[in-house]
Amino acid sequence: MNILLIILAIVVCLIVLILIVALFTEKRYSVGREIVIDRASDDVFQYIRYLKNQENYSKWVMTDPNKKTVATGVDGTVGFIYAWDGNKDAGKGEQEIMSIVEGKRMDVEIRFQKPFAAVATVPFIVEAISPQQSRFKWSMNSKMNYPMNIMLVVMSIDKMLGKDMEVSLKTLKGILENK
Repeated sequence: MNILLIILAIVVCLIVLILIVALFTEKRYSVGREIVIDRASDDVFQYIRYLKNQENYSKWVMTDPNKKTVATGVDGTVGFIYAWDGNKDAGKGEQEIMSIVEGKRMDVEIRFQKPFAAVATVPFIVEAISPQQSRFKWSMNSKMNYPMNIMLVVMSIDKMLGKDMEVSLKTLKGILENK
């Protein structure tokens, strides 16, 4: 009986310790990657501005080819919403184009519903390096509320999401350079 109480006390202390650490842990995170594409910046921007094109290069969007999607508005314009409802890997949510600086930047808000609720801001930035070469920057900025923010200590969000971004960017580069 004493051993059971000791184990229970240790478990309770660990839970309390984790909750205390979470109080002082950062809640916001940012993950970003970039790639150089041998294509004019306007060509790159005109492709990435259409959220439906993510079906061709985004590892996350391609997770469930059988997901249900609903598009609202005119793709490539402010206010366009691309919603999805997929398997456990794809989850459920929607993306909305919030602003566009023609030829340079598009800001998207992603509202996740499943597997957990979260909101992320996602800027897509295209910069000309030369007349036929561009740099494409893609990042995701979000937060994890207490006590889930302890996950930012336990796992590397940058490594996990960044790896998927890198795969997506390489796919995008292949599409645009072979167009």
